[in-house]
Amino acid sequence: MAELAVARTYGSALFEAARDLDKIELIKNEIAEMLEIFKSNPEFMLFLNAPSISHDEKKAVLHDLFEGQFSREFLNFMDILIEKGRMRRFEKIASVYTELVNTEEGITVGIIYSAVPLDSDRLERFEKETGKLLRKNVRLENEVDKSLIGGGKIFADGKMIDASLRARVSALMDTIK
Repeated sequence: MAELAVARTYGSALFEAARDLDKIELIKNEIAEMLEIFKSNPEFMLFLNAPSISHDEKKAVLHDLFEGQFSREFLNFMDILIEKGRMRRFEKIASVYTELVNTEEGITVGIIYSAVPLDSDRLERFEKETGKLLRKNVRLENEVDKSLIGGGKIFADGKMIDASLRARVSALMDTIK
């Protein structure tokens, strides 16, 4: 619970600062890029969380590596996370920030489970159709679920749309009975 409060506090503060500076999209992209860096180089995150290394040393390395690649504001935010010992929470903070950006832009994020990966055209069609049903802008992330025979399941805005083949067959059997 405390972890979520920390993430909310820092994610909200970053969002408010980005909005004040009119850099919401820039910071969102920088967060995504940093998440990718941490994912591909887990040792870097271990370095930033190592208690045996001073805050100043961590910040110096961060600036040496990313000065000019990331905005001054984003690097300053990373400095604060290092100084306060909050780098472990970066992923959750990033999630809160993204959530706030989506809310600001009126976007609902959901997941579409399908038997096979969807190409971008099909995914876009599902987003539009789901958006019409929910009367919102919807952005879907595709996840493969091998248990599905065909069709798909969409979870968005606290609702489930089950368009799987299994659900259709079950509904047909109920109608026949």
